[in-house]
Amino acid sequence: MKRHINVFDYTKEILTALQSGVLLTTKVGDKVNTMTISWGTLGIEWAKPIFTVFVRENRFTRQQLEQNPEFTINIPFGAYDKKILGVCGTKSGRNVDKIKELGLTLTEPEQISVPGIRQLPLTLECRIVYKQTQDPAAITPENNAKFYPQDVDSSFHSANKDYHTAYYGEIVAAYIEE
Repeated sequence: MKRHINVFDYTKEILTALQSGVLLTTKVGDKVNTMTISWGTLGIEWAKPIFTVFVRENRFTRQQLEQNPEFTINIPFGAYDKKILGVCGTKSGRNVDKIKELGLTLTEPEQISVPGIRQLPLTLECRIVYKQTQDPAAITPENNAKFYPQDVDSSFHSANKDYHTAYYGEIVAAYIEE
C-alpha cells in the first residue's frame, strides 16, 4: 500500500539519507537500472517540486535518462540492507542486473514508467523538465581539482575525468510503500 506524502514534510529525511546515498532508478524498455547517488537537490522551480540529480557523462544511468526522461528516487526509510547502496554504487548496469543480483522488489509506479524499489520505500516519481551539462569553466578551480582531476591514471579513474549533467525532475508523485 502506498501512503501519499507531501514531499516537503519529509525534507529532513530525504536530505539526511542523500548524504549516505539514495537510489536513482531508470527504465528503458524492459531494462530497469538503479544507481546510488549522493549528489542531489530538493526544491521548487517553475512553481513545481523538483528533485535534481547529477549524473556523470559516462554512466549507464545517463544513457537510460537520455532515452526515457523519467526516474524514481528511492530513499531508505526505516531499517534496510546497506549492501544495496554498496552494490548499486560500485557496479554498472551495463554489466550487471543489480535488481536481480540483490533480489530487489520493484513496485508499480503511479504517474511514470519507472518503478520504485520496495526495500527503499520513500519514493519520488520524477519527470525531467530540464537538463544542463556542466560547464567546466564555470566550476571553481578547487572543485574542478577535487572532483574532476584530469591528471589521474585514466585506466583506473577515467570515471572521475568526466563531468555531470544535471537532470531536473518534477516530482509528480511522492509516497511511502508500506
